[in-house]
Amino acid sequence: MPLPKFKNIANLTHNEIQEKIIKLKKEIFELKLKQATRQNIKPHLFKHKKHQLAQLLTIKQD
Repeated sequence: MPLPKFKNIANLTHNEIQEKIIKLKKEIFELKLKQATRQNIKPHLFKHKKHQLAQLLTIKQD
């Protein structure tokens, strides 16, 4: 599963970006919670979610 591409999120509106940021932060928190309770998780999801969050935060700054 490749990392998300920047061009896929480049034309989102400000509200859509805000919603996705909140959603990704929640997903990252849930992954950390599952990891802490020793449930099975796919470790690459951390990298993908954090990467996508960083892209959204970069776009939001403009």
